[in-house]
This record gives sequence, C-alpha cells and structure tokens, in this order.
Amino acid sequence: MSEYNIPEVIRVAHSPDSDDAFMFWALAKGKVDAEGLTFEHVLSDIETLNREAMKGTYELTAISYHAYAKIHESYAILNVGSSIGDKYGPVLIAKRPMTKEEAKQVTIAIPGELTTAYLALKIWEPEVKTVVVPFDQIMERVASGEFEAGLIIHEGQLTYEQEGFTKVVDLGEWWFEETNLTLPLGGNAIRLDLGPEMIAKIGRVLYRSVKAGLDNRDEALEYAMSFSRGLTKDLTDRFVGMYVNKMTLDADVEIRKAVKLLLWRGHGIGLIAEKITPEFIDVVLPQAECAAV
Repeated sequence: MSEYNIPEVIRVAHSPDSDDAFMFWALAKGKVDAEGLTFEHVLSDIETLNREAMKGTYELTAISYHAYAKIHESYAILNVGSSIGDKYGPVLIAKRPMTKEEAKQVTIAIPGELTTAYLALKIWEPEVKTVVVPFDQIMERVASGEFEAGLIIHEGQLTYEQEGFTKVVDLGEWWFEETNLTLPLGGNAIRLDLGPEMIAKIGRVLYRSVKAGLDNRDEALEYAMSFSRGLTKDLTDRFVGMYVNKMTLDADVEIRKAVKLLLWRGHGIGLIAEKITPEFIDVVLPQAECAAV
C-alpha cells in the first residue's frame, strides 16, 4: 500500500474570476495532456478557499500567500500558477480623498482576513480597523455610505475610478516603492500527502494549462469573459494580463524573495505567528516539451 493519499479524482479549487478561468481554461476544456488524471473544478471565492485549505480539503487549490503561513505544514506552493502584482495590486478606495491618518479613523471593508490584500494593508498601516465583506459587495457598500473606505481586489482595480471612487493607496505600488519587489498575491498550493510523483504530475498538467491559455489567448479569453462580471473584452484582456503572464509560468527567485519578505513582515507586525520560509515545488517537464517551450 502507498504511504501517500492518492485520490481517484483531483479536486482543483480556484476562484470564479476571469484570471483563474483563463489559467484553467485548457484543463477545464480538455485541451491538454492530463496524464490520465481526472480533475474536478471547484469554484469559490478566495477567502473561502483559504479557509478550506486550513482543513486540507482540496488536493490543488488557489490560495492567498497570506494564508500559506497557516497551511505550510500540509501544502507546498507550485512554481506555476501565481498571481503577482508588478507595481499594482489591491486598492484601498474611498468616495473622497483620504490620507493614511484619516484611513486609521474609519472602518475599512476588506475581502477577508486571510487574503494577501489584508496582510499588505496591515503592513502599510497596522492600526487600521477592518470588517470582512464579500469581495464583490465592497464597492457598492462604500458607495452607499455603509463604509467610508474599502479594499478592492479583482476587476474593481480597473473600474473604481469610472465608478466615482478615489484611490487612497494601491498596495502593489506602495509595496514596490517600499521593497523594490513585486507583490505576490496568490498561488496554487498542492497537498503534500499526494507524494512527490503525483505532485510532479499535477504540476505538469497545471503548467500545460497556463501555457495553453497564453498561447491561445483569444480562445481562453472568450472562456474567461463569462467570469468577468460585466467587463468589456478589452478590460477583461487587460485584467487577465495583469495576473496571468510569464510570472505565472514560473515564480522566479525574485518572486520567492518577495513572498518570504511579505510573510516575514507579517510576522513582524504580529499578524503571522511564525517566521515562515515558503516551500516551492518546481515543475519539471519531459524533455520533448522543454524543447518546445
């Protein structure tokens, strides 16, 4: 009997957003070699996925890098599948101009306490007061006056100005100014009890899916459009390009450095209990595929 937990179906959990849809299009539509594995896609918002990862629910799951600190004993991060903010990231918005000092005086709607958005916000200003609100309700609840400020992720990062909001801070911009590094927002975590052979196989399939989307952009974008919550094709394309790109194919040394620093800074402000050095697993393709890349 194998010492590893090898399920008949690999559950792939990710958010119902255009960037994740683009990343998983080829796998969902049977466009890539799945090496005989059967995959089931589970769609849920990122904070729910973070909490399910703490229970070890899914074999492969999108997570916030903040959440990784709580699951590092049971999951590792694949080097493929990360969403990285290159001088951009979650945006703190308000209906009026607001200084950092003023932001400390109001209650901020956030998309979840395990999100990297929340971690970055607290590193920016540890004294902010926050309330968790479903990510897709934050803009409307700031607009209604229920909250004076909100921390937005996903497509709202591209539309907040035309919807009448003011940027207090773009946390990806701020992080780059602070560290000269990108802001690693999320990655694909794989359960360690699958064992090295199965982890390697799933990693190869994920790599093929991401690369197929990048290589067949129009077709993958058409699929992603159904998850873009009303964005135009141009805006969907722009948003997808922000978070699915060459950095998604390989989290390089600089990205790993940024993840470690982010987690260590979180530990420094008392938000993360342990000083975690993240474990990444590199996907190794067969030689024939390497030659084609």
